[in-house]
Amino acid sequence: MAGTSGGRPSVYPTLLYADAKAAIRQLTEAFGFTELSVYEGEDGSVLHAELAQGNGAVMVGSKGRGGVFDAAMKDAGTTGVYVVVDDVDAHHRRAVGHGAEILMPPTDQDYGSRDYMARDLEGNVWSFGTYAPEMAG
Repeated sequence: MAGTSGGRPSVYPTLLYADAKAAIRQLTEAFGFTELSVYEGEDGSVLHAELAQGNGAVMVGSKGRGGVFDAAMKDAGTTGVYVVVDDVDAHHRRAVGHGAEILMPPTDQDYGSRDYMARDLEGNVWSFGTYAPEMAG
C-alpha cells in the first residue's frame, strides 16, 4: 500500500458544504481545527480548504461549483468523521461553548476510549475521542 513521506497523512476526509465558510468557522472555533489554507473563487465560494487536527486533516469545499467531484457528491448524504483528541472533556466544553449540537456527551466506551459526538451545521457527524488504532507499518 502506498504511503506518504514527511509525516503527512495518507487519508483525507473531504466534505462539501452549502456554506463552506460557516463550516470552516465552526470547525476551527468549536472543534479546534487549524486552518492551513483556503482558496476562494471569484464568487467567494470555497474552491478548496485544508484544516488540520493533530496529525490529520480534512479538505473542505463549497457545493455547487461544478466539476466531477461536485457532481459525484451531489446526492451524497452526510458523513461521519472520527478525530483523536487528547482531552475529550475540554474539547467537548469548547464545542458546547460555541453552540455545537451534541449528540452524545463524553462517554467511556467498553473498548477503553472516551469520546463524544456532535453534528455540524450541515448534518455531518463528528466523533472526538481518545481511541487511536495502531497502524501496522
